[in-house]
Amino acid sequence: MSRLLIIGSGVAGLTAALEAHERPGVSVTVVTKSTIDKSNTAWAQGGVAVVTDPADSVQSHVDDTLVAGAGLSALESVMVLCADGPQAIYDMVDDGVEFDRIDGDFARGLEAAHSFSRILHGGGDATGAAIANGLIGAVSEAGIEVLENTFVADLVLADGVVTGVRLLDGSVLEADAVILATGGAGQIFPYTTNPSVATGDGIALALRAGAVGADLEFYQFHPTAMAFGHNPLISEAVRGEGGYLIDQTGKRFMQDVHELAELAPRDIVARGIADQMRAQAGEPVRLDVRHLGAEFLAKRFPTIDATVKAHGLDWAVEPVPVSPAAHYFMGGVRVDIDGRTSVPGLYAVGEVACNGLHGANRLASNSLLEGAVYGHRVVAAAVDDVETGTLRAGGPVDEHWAASTLIDAEAGTEQFVRADLQQLMWESVGLSRNEADLEAAAKTLATWHVSDASDIKSAEDANLLTVARAMVQSALLRRESRGAHWRSDAQSASDEVSPTHSTVVFA
Repeated sequence: MSRLLIIGSGVAGLTAALEAHERPGVSVTVVTKSTIDKSNTAWAQGGVAVVTDPADSVQSHVDDTLVAGAGLSALESVMVLCADGPQAIYDMVDDGVEFDRIDGDFARGLEAAHSFSRILHGGGDATGAAIANGLIGAVSEAGIEVLENTFVADLVLADGVVTGVRLLDGSVLEADAVILATGGAGQIFPYTTNPSVATGDGIALALRAGAVGADLEFYQFHPTAMAFGHNPLISEAVRGEGGYLIDQTGKRFMQDVHELAELAPRDIVARGIADQMRAQAGEPVRLDVRHLGAEFLAKRFPTIDATVKAHGLDWAVEPVPVSPAAHYFMGGVRVDIDGRTSVPGLYAVGEVACNGLHGANRLASNSLLEGAVYGHRVVAAAVDDVETGTLRAGGPVDEHWAASTLIDAEAGTEQFVRADLQQLMWESVGLSRNEADLEAAAKTLATWHVSDASDIKSAEDANLLTVARAMVQSALLRRESRGAHWRSDAQSASDEVSPTHSTVVFA
């Protein structure tokens, strides 16, 4: 009997759990620090990018992903995602996930940097919730063990191999393999579209266990979060349907920034908004959808429509103030094409992992598909490794991976407040970075410490600090501007130089 522990309950974790359950001789347990329905997946709006139209092609999806990745996407990882995507969708449908349809066929939308209308949605703009609800129902029906409100404090190792996890209460769960599916780290910034549970736990667990982190300098900032409340997301699909951005005078400005205007890659749109905000003394720009009409907005985007109205606005009548917010971690724990980390017995999948798929900038709506596609692959690899007795470390998926830079594991002695860490990261490692600010941030972070991570809040703070230190070092390593990593003191990436993926490890 192979024992698998899956940490996290988003699309990647639940897909992995269902895959494991289907395999004879495999025992699987899902561990989540909150309730099973609390995840980045459940908050996702935009949809799933996948080829389901005969007029579209896998090669087109591959090409679009590579362009968005700014020359850094690993081709093999991209090919797997795009080629295996359709089957992953049909598997989700079989598991009870309901996608929007027109006359029985999938309804397909267009989003930024896609050559075809290939974005599938569920519930209009509640795709993540549709996927989460469907998979949660399948997990429940299958009788898979789920441990809710269970916080994993550390990984347990024996002779360099992961053998289980230690919980916050000190108890240990043993396993033949541990799969991290914990999502991202949006709470490392003060403005984020992520839920409160996104505190980088999986990346921190892996780094403390000696695993390699990769491309941690690449954090995607969504261009259009509402500039009020807790920064609710306004999906890219809104711009795909014809919404456009205007300055304080009512003039469109993205047409002067990029030929694709509002549908340019996310990093370009986010920086374009940030530049315009600086030009108007920090005032948010506005997203104008008035021409789409109240009936269309309410039907196509029911969740966003309700959220906007809950904040006292009617976007069919007046433009909505928006600004960029932290959205998605392209970097993560370095894994091979099958989810193996550099530590035997430890695997990672979804946003917590990095196999080079997204490069320097994730293509819109590739994230949910990543969890579905690689959720199957990671289980196949873990079960095969356990059953054949060949637990091994995973390597890069191609040759473009730099040797790891060591980070001093020693922590400082000064207690800190999470809000201070978030503000430091926003100012120094946000949409624009430079050497002086990054160096100063690194020195400050080196003085901070969490003395007693005995409750969830303090344990999360310790994880955020670990990830922040690694992210800053990665940003210092990349002395160029590429994709979501914008250095005001460095030139834009050169097409003549083959880029490498950055990697870091705690000494």
